[in-house]
Amino acid sequence: MQPKTRFGFRCTGILILLLATAGSAAFSQPAILTPPAPDTPRINGPNIFGVRPGSPVLYAIPATGRRPMTFSATGLPPGLKLDPATGRVTGILNQPGNYDVVLRAKNSLGETEKKFRLVAGDLIALTPPMGWNSWNCWAGAVDQEKVLSSARAMIASGLAEHGWTYINIDDTWQGRRGGKFNAIQPNEKFPDLKALCDGIHGLGLKAGIYSTPWVTSYARHIGGSAENPAGDWTNAPTKAPRNKKVLPYAVGKYSFATNDAAQWAEWGVDYLKYDWNPVELPQVVEMAGALRATKRDIILSLSNNSRDRLLDHIAEIAPFAQSWRTTGDISDSWDSMSGIGFSQGPWAQFSGPGHWNDPDMLVVGRVGWGPKLHQTRLTPDEQYTHISLWCLLSAPLLIGCDLEKLDAFTLNLLSNDEVLALDQDAPGKPAVRITSQNDLDVFAKPLADGSLAVGLFNRSATNSTVTANFSDLKINGKQTARDLWRQKDIGTFSDKFEAPIAAHGVVLVRLIPNP
Repeated sequence: MQPKTRFGFRCTGILILLLATAGSAAFSQPAILTPPAPDTPRINGPNIFGVRPGSPVLYAIPATGRRPMTFSATGLPPGLKLDPATGRVTGILNQPGNYDVVLRAKNSLGETEKKFRLVAGDLIALTPPMGWNSWNCWAGAVDQEKVLSSARAMIASGLAEHGWTYINIDDTWQGRRGGKFNAIQPNEKFPDLKALCDGIHGLGLKAGIYSTPWVTSYARHIGGSAENPAGDWTNAPTKAPRNKKVLPYAVGKYSFATNDAAQWAEWGVDYLKYDWNPVELPQVVEMAGALRATKRDIILSLSNNSRDRLLDHIAEIAPFAQSWRTTGDISDSWDSMSGIGFSQGPWAQFSGPGHWNDPDMLVVGRVGWGPKLHQTRLTPDEQYTHISLWCLLSAPLLIGCDLEKLDAFTLNLLSNDEVLALDQDAPGKPAVRITSQNDLDVFAKPLADGSLAVGLFNRSATNSTVTANFSDLKINGKQTARDLWRQKDIGTFSDKFEAPIAAHGVVLVRLIPNP
């Protein structure tokens, strides 16, 4: 049976059948809503990019369209250059300041341009990071070839053309301490991490790694501290103790944050997932300083927060990190995803350019937390809710599935540039819940261009109509509504916007003032 499509919204007082549900519960026949990107050039991704003066720059212009394509730019500051064949901006920007640039892309069918601002200052991650992490897919079965193959798949699938950038290794890469920095060295699964980072950079992508200030990581691999000054370490018990405050699941007497940061910078790491619980200020400040001392822009992403203690002192921690987990680990169930996504309200005030609330990774596609994978247990409607909500929240977007086996639905879900643009909007204001009644929620996010992104969510188990009243949204006058998943304008509205929505589904629109 083909998935049913049902439509509906109120347009200037007339009920018009137009908005569809995402699809049936059977994953075998999900509804693909987003049209393919045109063959003409289109530059995607954020309008702003931050770098610290003196740090190496790598920015690959994300652009869709028929290849071959050539790239150019006007206004690039001294120290940076653009490869016209790949669209990669590289070099070192030594002088602080704001640099307004115009990026251009051209192919046989046309040419396009985009205004872009380079900001050389203290902040990096001016928009939430987008990429892939190995844990929700491979967990402890990860190895160097799987990571490099994932990077290649990021390019081959076209995801990089939509702004997906980071390829991040999670736990279980760690071997023993050694080398010229007396830093953590890779185990036999990762024979050459420098070569791996070089390979990822050679594709125009960025590389991430994992560590912890504990003596031992959650997966019982060597951590960033020890009980002896040499950092000697033996494998941890096969079962974690109930009380993680006892060794090895605690910070040791001797820290090796500076050693490890220097090693990561030499390898070419761009992103650090720093994982322990509870997240506490001394370790955050120490690692932030160690990363800054390397003169390489390395994102510091704090994890995790299963007991919500971080919320009590996030204000003092936020200046030192680029993102922080607001929750425990996500799983591919409606209860887990919705329980996390719809409870982010208390964190909204702390999120903004350079500092992001992280509700954990995406659980779409083939996931499994180990060598045996399965298709996500989220229905298509629930997956549309998942991506819509994370983008409205301005959350870091980290894909957790097998990139080499992307099905058409998952690829379509992850390559809608108008939806991703909500996440990458320069002001970085997370959406907040405007109304909630009987598990029917309206979320709104103000955008840089003066429009308003609105998500209408049905958390109930039955199909329902959700209404967004303009008075609740604090807007007035006529508004043009654009269906972001279908990338089409759907009419002009006054007073309210409403739509019938499937159980656990969403309608995501942008309301544009109609002059």
